[in-house]
Amino acid sequence: MGLSNRRPFQSTPNYYAPSDVDGRSGSRDTKKEPYSFNYDQLVPEERHHYDLLSPEEKKRFQDEEKAAYEHLTSPEMESELQGMVSQAVYDISRDTPREKVIAPRITPGLMAMGEVDEQDSGEDEDFEGDDITSIAHGELEQHREIREYARTAAWEMPMLSKLAKPFVLPPLDKPLRFRYTTYMGETHPAAKKVVLEFCTRDLPDLTEAQRIKLVKLVGVRYNPETDLVKMSCEMFETQAQNKRYLGDLVDTLMAEARDPSDMFEDVPLDFRHHKSKPKIEFPEEWKLTEQRRAQLEENQRQRELRETEREKTGTLVDGVQIIEQVMEAMTRKAPVAVKVEAPKGKGRQKLAAR
Repeated sequence: MGLSNRRPFQSTPNYYAPSDVDGRSGSRDTKKEPYSFNYDQLVPEERHHYDLLSPEEKKRFQDEEKAAYEHLTSPEMESELQGMVSQAVYDISRDTPREKVIAPRITPGLMAMGEVDEQDSGEDEDFEGDDITSIAHGELEQHREIREYARTAAWEMPMLSKLAKPFVLPPLDKPLRFRYTTYMGETHPAAKKVVLEFCTRDLPDLTEAQRIKLVKLVGVRYNPETDLVKMSCEMFETQAQNKRYLGDLVDTLMAEARDPSDMFEDVPLDFRHHKSKPKIEFPEEWKLTEQRRAQLEENQRQRELRETEREKTGTLVDGVQIIEQVMEAMTRKAPVAVKVEAPKGKGRQKLAAR
């Protein structure tokens, strides 16, 4: 079995079919045939000796042949013979000098990227100017991936609507809420994390004193504003293990809360870990009511009326006209020569036009 065909690590053992299923096994058939005396199988010397024997001696000869056959074909003798053969092969291979052959490591090329076994793909062929560059191959691969996701979104994702179920509130007998994180098939260290939330007042069969003891036990994981306890676990490799750990932890906390031997009555509630955030509310006077909308429309109408009156009386300022007048005045203004004295001992006097 090659390395590429092995299953990944898992907790379940591997099971193999028996060696004689459907006759597909490569091992030889170990079924022993019954012994039967055959005169033709004897060599000429044995035949001559057998012919000289009396009937009783012939019977004893056949019994001895059968006993020898049974002994040589017994499992113990076959195992011993196989062990002797294996030991002889090992001794010969150990004494025979062999050259140490190191297979050269082939550097995988661009075409082998992403393959199961990059070593079997070999190196890339020599570039002869008849192919695109490596960067272009990367862009092409990215384009293929985008098109694959586009096909999935167009043809497969709409079929998920058949699996949609209406939302149903969880029953009161299931107060625990677990939250998982998935990265859509990608390996991420945070994918195994499981978060648990529950309300202390939703837990069954808890008195008020037991609930307060439970709040003291969970400590900083309790939110006094929402009455929620939030815990998480990522110690184990799978989400199922982390979820099981959190479930067992809740059972332990509830058992401790119901224990009447010590109710922690001398321990006060400490909520210093919780920092209340200010809740900013939108001012009532800023809300756009019907009365406010009517007032804004009336103000807009009054402003348009005033601008209309200014336009009729000629007091309305036209910005475009003012800009054109200023630009025309700047072009008509002639340059003025100004005498500028240079510092003593450096340069000559210069004239600057302003």
